[in-house]
Amino acid sequence: MQYDVMFIGAGPGGIFGAYELLQKRPEAKIAIFEMGNPLEKRKCPIDGKKVKSCLKCKSCAIMSGFGGAGAFSDGKYNITNQFGGTLYEHIGKEEAIDLMNYVDALNLQYGGAGTHLYSTADTKIKKLCVQNGLHLLEASVRHLGTDINYVVLENLYQYLSERVTFFFNTPVLGVEQTTDGYAVTTEQGTFTGKNCVISAGRSGSKWMETVCRDMNIPTKSNRVDIGVRVELPAEVFSHLTDELYESKIVYRTSKFEDLVRTFCMNPHGVVVNENTNGIITVNGHSFEDPAKHTDNTNFALLVAKHFSEPFHDSNGYGESIARLSNMLGGGVMVQRFGDLIRGRRSTQSRIDEGFITPTLTATPGDLSLVMPKRILDGIIEMIYALDKIAPGTANDDTLLYGVEVKFYNMEVAIDEHLETPHKGLFVIGDCSGVTHSLSHASASGVYVARYMAENYL
Repeated sequence: MQYDVMFIGAGPGGIFGAYELLQKRPEAKIAIFEMGNPLEKRKCPIDGKKVKSCLKCKSCAIMSGFGGAGAFSDGKYNITNQFGGTLYEHIGKEEAIDLMNYVDALNLQYGGAGTHLYSTADTKIKKLCVQNGLHLLEASVRHLGTDINYVVLENLYQYLSERVTFFFNTPVLGVEQTTDGYAVTTEQGTFTGKNCVISAGRSGSKWMETVCRDMNIPTKSNRVDIGVRVELPAEVFSHLTDELYESKIVYRTSKFEDLVRTFCMNPHGVVVNENTNGIITVNGHSFEDPAKHTDNTNFALLVAKHFSEPFHDSNGYGESIARLSNMLGGGVMVQRFGDLIRGRRSTQSRIDEGFITPTLTATPGDLSLVMPKRILDGIIEMIYALDKIAPGTANDDTLLYGVEVKFYNMEVAIDEHLETPHKGLFVIGDCSGVTHSLSHASASGVYVARYMAENYL
């Protein structure tokens, strides 16, 4: 079958792109290719009892499948241009915010009604941060929670599955231009379409690089974010999370003048493993349902590293650090902040004697043997800075899990319509290097769908 549009990736970009295309062109023949499973079959085998560490499945249930890597990542939709990507540089600030609000309305329509919309507007916390050398970024945050986000995705899938052809467990091996469109090659065969939208997500960054190389699409180096996931008693950050839920706080270190930021804050949440291209890293989730709450809050502290000539492989740099952690710890490592400051590795007995019960089974170790000194110094400095606005952050028993790495695709050459130099070939979501969040990725899908409906279908 010749499709009108082929989407590569069933993450937020592909989902909302296909949805919007059906609103504008209900008769369109749409296919979505996804390397992972349908939503109901996305089950990570780690249960904390029989299976305590990553089995390195062929397709990581956390990272791949319908819903993308964001399916189980707390369902936070940040409506802002201050972080989450640079989509506004392509389509304009007002358009970007309007599209994010549109996506928010769809989330409410498909199961998210009743969830809370937080805002940093008119908060006294902003003044508290400024007084202590910290900067609070502005945003509205819709918190669906991992559980409600799952319901929204279930409902969206039910709608799409009746109108869209899905190919699950079908990694796309390559994309090529044909005389009348595009062909995607898979192990199940080759499929053709008039237009192609690549939305392979952050975990598809390496694959995206090969596509750009094969199709002569220009790229430029992006960044990699390296850091740790902090876990501490929920009470320490409750005055921030109760009002803001997600507080994006940035700090400039005095020693190196690097920027360190908080990321993905999960009040009463859990710390989890992630598998990206066979590398085990750490992330965090939380749930809307109070019955699933824990006594802890977790968040990432990340340092962004940009590289200049002659080095271009920022993701390779991040991978090498994560592999070193995997080598020493067999996966994710955990260390008490007090042990890190005293220059000693954590042991299981020290973890057990602490006042914080870890929510992830990880190997006690020494992060200073893994993290570059400049990055680790910045994280330590940031923890002391946060301790001024949230006393207790720098307690000895605060847990640091490593390594957390956020990989970004090389920034792909796309125009104001998110279209490559090849007409009818679009790159959206995090694999474009332009978006870095659920809201921005979803908005990019809607934008491209509207453009195709008006100009190509």
